[in-house]
Amino acid sequence: MSGLEAKIAAIRDPDLLAELEAARGGFLFAPIVEHLLYRQRERDAARALEGAQAEARGAMGRDRRRRDAVREVIESEPTGPENLQHLHSVLALCGLPYRDPGDARDFVREYGRNSLSLSAGRLKNPITGEMELQGLPYGPKARLVLLHLCTEAVRQRSPTIEVADSLSGFMKAMGFAVTGGERGTIGAFKEQLNRLAACSMQLGLWDGEGQASTLNVPPFRQLELWRRGEDGLVWQRTVSFHQDFYDSLIRHALPVDIRAARAFSGSARKLDLLFWTGYRLRALQRPLRLTWDNLHRQFGAENASLRSFRQAFKADLAGLLEVFPRLRIDLDEGGMLLHPADPGSLLVPPKAARSARVTAATARA
Repeated sequence: MSGLEAKIAAIRDPDLLAELEAARGGFLFAPIVEHLLYRQRERDAARALEGAQAEARGAMGRDRRRRDAVREVIESEPTGPENLQHLHSVLALCGLPYRDPGDARDFVREYGRNSLSLSAGRLKNPITGEMELQGLPYGPKARLVLLHLCTEAVRQRSPTIEVADSLSGFMKAMGFAVTGGERGTIGAFKEQLNRLAACSMQLGLWDGEGQASTLNVPPFRQLELWRRGEDGLVWQRTVSFHQDFYDSLIRHALPVDIRAARAFSGSARKLDLLFWTGYRLRALQRPLRLTWDNLHRQFGAENASLRSFRQAFKADLAGLLEVFPRLRIDLDEGGMLLHPADPGSLLVPPKAARSARVTAATARA
């Protein structure tokens, strides 16, 4: 078999074969064969890579498989406005309780110059008319509810927002399956919505130079999620943020890639790590060193042992880096070293001023 015949035999895809037959007899036939063979080999390589990735993904656990799929989507489809959601930056830095606090009525978490204080409250039962104690909001579902509602306030540019016309639609908008029963997602979301509706909040902000402010406000002025209807409790469509909270949210809104948030939707601490890393990287000018004690105070409030926290945190960070492998975050015996990232590696769009500086520095280099 001649060299040209061997090349022709290696072209197999029907559309490429059709182009080959159309070119037969032409004086450019040999160069066209070379071009078609090149395209065939590119396709073969892409298929081999897809096959290897599918095989590797098939051997992964469910959560890791989901993170790998999200990484692939984010790398192929850059973050756009349709994928961005927003959260108050103090909530991103300080976070809610990870687990059910039980009978505790207050929760305080601090990070650097920012503080968050939550107090549990009561809701009037639309069936009995009684004021009933509610617990403190906690866990990943409470975080995703806040993320979704803050996003709608920013998008609709109003403290009073319209949400999905059913609890099921609301949950689907956040990427959750809708299931009933004792262990279903519907009951769990109802509980966290009630806890958020009843709680009051203090946001503490300090500039480090003698100026401090404390915002005393419940996040919602009105969260009438339920009313009595013919078939029991009926979902309401309107949520009203407290005006002061809304004004603060507009000034301190942190963008979050919702695709990444959904990848970590089962873990409150992974969500907090995602939010915190995105916040820090947006303006980071030089490497940031945090000791294990720093990290324990930030992310391990409910871990009694520093040793057990270190193991759990390493696993959480590994999960984040599976989705964002270009982020430069190192762990060692001293703690964590967070490096500045170029805009293409950031979880969220960089601040405009920093982006310009990075671009200018790249041009000079």
